[in-house]
Amino acid sequence: MAIKKYKPTTAGRRGMTTVDYSGLSKAKRQKGLMTTISKHSGRNNQGRITVRHRGGGVKRLYRLIDNKRFDKLDVPAKVEKIEYDPNRTAFISLLIYEDGERRYILAPDGLKVGERVICSNKAKIKPGNRVKIGSIPVGFNIHDVEIQPGRGAQMVKSAGSSGQVSSQDGELAQVTLPSGSIRYVSKECFATIGQVSNIDHNNVTIGKAGRMRKMGRRPQVLGKSMNATDHPHGGGEGHTAISPKMPKTPWGAPALGVKTRRRKRYSDHLIIKGRRKKKK
Repeated sequence: MAIKKYKPTTAGRRGMTTVDYSGLSKAKRQKGLMTTISKHSGRNNQGRITVRHRGGGVKRLYRLIDNKRFDKLDVPAKVEKIEYDPNRTAFISLLIYEDGERRYILAPDGLKVGERVICSNKAKIKPGNRVKIGSIPVGFNIHDVEIQPGRGAQMVKSAGSSGQVSSQDGELAQVTLPSGSIRYVSKECFATIGQVSNIDHNNVTIGKAGRMRKMGRRPQVLGKSMNATDHPHGGGEGHTAISPKMPKTPWGAPALGVKTRRRKRYSDHLIIKGRRKKKK
């Protein structure tokens, strides 16, 4: 997909860009593979705001995505159409299996309508096929990666992202993630070949605040523009700097450059190289 630009007919249109969706299907949505979503607007079960700057937005129907596919092992499927999904950055593909069942999956980049894909240990290494990591050659792009066998895809699912199998030594495989970190993954875990679709998503310019409101995002205000009772950076005459103080969160905890990850986690022994650490 390419980036679509607009004539500057208004101030909001000037500089605004979108992804060109002309190659996507315009047919009706698939019934039976969608469910309703209830909005929470960042509030918990007591009605209190726990996530700020959320609310409003256009109503959506959630598309049920098949993140496993191994219950259809060795059953080929045909790509019926490729659709836009308002709930995620990537596009989705509607598959129709030989037994007549239809399911949605994340669409890899380059997958076309009419192609056949399969989840199998003997599948060809081509975009859309889902294979065990132990059967994927080193250097191929992968996405929809499982962390624990049987759990379904948990990593590398956003638009344009991809990982790589960097080593197949021993009982575990080494997978390089989009962040640059390298971790061990069981060879029994499944992954889909290829890069996630909508690779130009990161190049889109929103252009105006109203477009963000339709996405369900409410305005954000700098802490130093608030009153002293509302934020540790607030108060003073005008728009004062925060340099005399240590940057803090709205609740007074240190921010900007402070490590927030726990010292020891259950997954530490599986991480060979962190995204900010040198290789051990």
